[in-house]
Amino acid sequence: MNRNKGVTGPRGFRAAGIAAGIKGSGALDLTLVVNDGPSDAAAGVFTTNKVKAAPVLWSQQVVQSRRLTAVVLNSGGANACTGPEGFQDTHATAEKVAEVLGAGAVDVAVCSTGLIGERLPMDKVLTGVENVAKELDSTDQAGLNAATGVMTTDSRPKQSWKASGQGWSVGGFVKGAGMLAPNLATMLSVITTDAKISGEQLDRALRLATSRTFDRLDVDGGTSTNDTVLVLASGASAVEPSFDDFAALLTEVAGDLVKQLQGDAEGVTKEISITVRQAATEAEAVLIGRTVAEDNLVKTALFGSDPNWGRIAMALGRADAEIDPDVLQILINGVSLYRGGTRDRDRSEADLSGREIEIVIDLNVGDAEATVLTTDLSHDYVEENSAYSS
Repeated sequence: MNRNKGVTGPRGFRAAGIAAGIKGSGALDLTLVVNDGPSDAAAGVFTTNKVKAAPVLWSQQVVQSRRLTAVVLNSGGANACTGPEGFQDTHATAEKVAEVLGAGAVDVAVCSTGLIGERLPMDKVLTGVENVAKELDSTDQAGLNAATGVMTTDSRPKQSWKASGQGWSVGGFVKGAGMLAPNLATMLSVITTDAKISGEQLDRALRLATSRTFDRLDVDGGTSTNDTVLVLASGASAVEPSFDDFAALLTEVAGDLVKQLQGDAEGVTKEISITVRQAATEAEAVLIGRTVAEDNLVKTALFGSDPNWGRIAMALGRADAEIDPDVLQILINGVSLYRGGTRDRDRSEADLSGREIEIVIDLNVGDAEATVLTTDLSHDYVEENSAYSS
């Protein structure tokens, strides 16, 4: 996996990221990704939150055609809960991109991220669109600038690229550090490929990939109003892979992006994986993993490097799933601390001093399995989120 390349790694794509003045800090805040074809296949998944930002409502509509020419993204404002005027702002942004590219507005997806409830400074956005289009390039630096332009509380840009070995590749970027919970997307991400693939297959592959990657990261239980993952296919390689091969590489790149999200989550000091094994169904395994991942008592114990398996047992017992405490086993970093209805080895044997923590929950009621990723709840997380809008 190559993290020095992103959306411009696959052939047929140009990108750019500039400082348009949306952020008062002067940091990069406007990104444009353009598919030069010959294909313009596209697909997207979006937040399940019922309070959806204007850009989500717009992009959901335009991607139904399974084709896109460009994606424009801004940081510094979510354009969420901004009423009809906010939707008009999104429409105006898409129209401006279409104007400078010689495309149609319905071929342009729009994404925004930042503080909820404020209108965007549209004079800066529209001027920024003109300026960012002038910077479009297919270089690695252009891809990195694009990944940087979507950052909010992220400490670093996150991108990934991998070649298939068959003449085509997949690359992408992602942003997100807080308000991360599984529900299709969990943040903003644009993924590109030069494989030759139809929009319908792209949609199917994206939903499969996100269900196993983005949908299994849960930092704080907050499903954002703006969550979006888009995938664009240029077909520039002229290679048509099998569906299984394409879905596998897309999932691999998405998984690497998700791992970077976990490592850069707000206030993170522990990267935690929760694997639920021998569950009745995969859905129940995911549900149990999420329930443990979102439990604040579990998260604070792990922040303190405390292998408090009792909190894990309490949390998983709340899940609406088939659970038998008499056959249940809980392991932390390879040490069995609970088995058969009572404690097993002494908790002091589990070393949690490092950054990586692995929790394994063996339900022993079926043969399904799933892993959910999460982080601890630290002082820094509370401090950062208590001052987010000030």
